[in-house]
Amino acid sequence: MTSSTTDFLATARRVIATEAEALSLLGDSLGEAFGEAVEMILRARGRVIVSGMGKSGHIGRKITATLASTGTPAQFVHPAEASHGDLGMVTRDDVALVLSNSGETPELADIIAHTRRFDIPLIGVAGRAQSTLLRQSDVALLLPPAPEACGNGIVPTSSTTMTLALGDALAIALMEHRQFTPEHFRVFHPGGKLGARLAKVSDLMHRNLPLVDAGTPMGEALITMSRLGFGVLGVTGQDGRLEGVITDGDLRRHLDGLLGLCVDDVMTRNPRTIAPDALAERAVAEMNARKITSLFVVDPEASGAAAGLIHIHDCLRAGVV
Repeated sequence: MTSSTTDFLATARRVIATEAEALSLLGDSLGEAFGEAVEMILRARGRVIVSGMGKSGHIGRKITATLASTGTPAQFVHPAEASHGDLGMVTRDDVALVLSNSGETPELADIIAHTRRFDIPLIGVAGRAQSTLLRQSDVALLLPPAPEACGNGIVPTSSTTMTLALGDALAIALMEHRQFTPEHFRVFHPGGKLGARLAKVSDLMHRNLPLVDAGTPMGEALITMSRLGFGVLGVTGQDGRLEGVITDGDLRRHLDGLLGLCVDDVMTRNPRTIAPDALAERAVAEMNARKITSLFVVDPEASGAAAGLIHIHDCLRAGVV
């Protein structure tokens, strides 16, 4: 390891340690104002309007995205654009969350004045207790005095990290109060890896099913099994309940005289099934554990009748692994 590499690592560790200490100070400094901010957002009939300039604006956009994806409607409004017409986006039903480390950012003046003029609740986040932003706010969230990680106090580092963490804390407090579940979360994350992980069996299952009645001759059953190409066949009783399944393995075990048998002689009884509202990840785990490639989907409220079929290939195509 060269001396320059050692210096770089030392810098990195110093920066991370400085910001970690800032987060610890932030956690210790939180008080009643934080709870008031959460309650103010919960009372709002509209959205959380987040605004900030420069680095605070970048942090504000991330906070907005986190709020929106966890059940709290939110929108970022750029303060400069607000002064040129976008103030019309901020209504009396909303609550404003305005970020500024100094609390004196000139570009925020119009959006602050707009909230005061129309009695729009204002939550201010800043690092100076007597700043214009916090003095004008209905709820003031004061960032504790913590040195920036750059060492000379110029580059926003610790301050932006604290603001980001404070936004996360607000979002999670709101999410937990609303009892926001993974199923709710999936509504806002239908794409990508996260959407795949939260997909339900009902989202991926086939509804055109390879089913035959109990007592069906195997010659007829093979035609049904081959036509849909799932490599599995379901056998239902007179009441419509799924009584058994026939797989390629079952066929191999009964090759001798297969066409002289009926499905009752070949099928595996009491097959493993899964509910339509189960996560697709659970279906994959079940198939892997039992070394099978598909599961019939049975709705417990439908008297055991087969509602669908989920195949391992469907899960792989959807990104569920």
